[in-house]
Amino acid sequence: MSAYLLRRLLLIVPTLLGILTVNFFVIQAAPGGPVEQMIARISGTSGDLTERISGSGADDFFENDNALETEAGIRYRGAEGLDPEFIEELEKMFGFDRPMHERYFKLLKDYFFWDFGESFYKNETVLSLIAQKMPVSISLGLWSTLIIYMVCIPLGIRKAVHHGTRFDGWTTTVISVAHAIPVFLFAIALVILFAGGSYFQWFPLRGLTSPGFDQLSAVGKILDYFHHLALPITAMVIGGFASLTMLTRNSFLDEIHKQYVETARAKGADEKRVLFGHVFRNAMLIVIAGFPSAFVSMFFTGSLLIEVIFSLDGLGLLGFEATMGRDYPVMFATLYIFTLMGLLLSIISDLTYTFVDPRIHFGTREGS
Repeated sequence: MSAYLLRRLLLIVPTLLGILTVNFFVIQAAPGGPVEQMIARISGTSGDLTERISGSGADDFFENDNALETEAGIRYRGAEGLDPEFIEELEKMFGFDRPMHERYFKLLKDYFFWDFGESFYKNETVLSLIAQKMPVSISLGLWSTLIIYMVCIPLGIRKAVHHGTRFDGWTTTVISVAHAIPVFLFAIALVILFAGGSYFQWFPLRGLTSPGFDQLSAVGKILDYFHHLALPITAMVIGGFASLTMLTRNSFLDEIHKQYVETARAKGADEKRVLFGHVFRNAMLIVIAGFPSAFVSMFFTGSLLIEVIFSLDGLGLLGFEATMGRDYPVMFATLYIFTLMGLLLSIISDLTYTFVDPRIHFGTREGS
């Protein structure tokens, strides 16, 4: 097993390198980069640009673009557009004055030392931005995934054991309806019903904690934290439990009808021993295999709309805004970190395989 883990850890390096390389050259070659977006933003201000970017107005105009705060003397030449010298300065600020291959190797060197640079549009380093947003995304992803697994696995087992009964029928109907409705509709409905939309004001709508969070007691902080998370986690759980429940049900049904189960019953084993002593460890393998992707999905992509609807400033929203604004340092850093997380979680998933079924040994192969 130790040799297998070492191989998997070593494979992380070329995998990260390949994913980062492909995305770097695809994104860099795509039109509408940060320089083009900044030129369009400045040129689009038309006639009153001179007044807005001169004197004290410059600070307001570039309040979200720290790299340009000192550029109060921009020369805008009407129909001719921006001064070519200023465009060259823009390219230098964003690092596009160097060839693509130089930017690529600089990126690899910086990432080797975990230097992700500074955001193009926010006066902060990428690591500090990620650190600020991480608690929100971890909270949403971790609690949603844990609750989904705690609900879906017992429910899926029960549906398999009572296959064809009334319980199996009506739960399948409920699951199918829940699966057909988009997650954001559940979220909007919860806001309307319970967050002051049209009916009740039982839950807060913004943020992960209340303004006076630091003054609360330990118990008060815990209650306040989960009070803010109640609605977004409920929306994510309702929208995400259908697939795992049916996967667990079908996996157990497939194992229950195999020959070794009939043999165990013929030898006098009771149903509980057959189910949890023989069927469980085989049926759970496919469920465990999907844990890394499920967690990463909840952690990043799955929480994007939830973060927007409930005004939660997390990594999903940060990555979306960076993509729309072509904030390359933030884009590449979030891609790198989430890829690394996925690879490490897949290794943890393999270790869980051996815990569920000790017969599995990843360190040995036939013919080796």
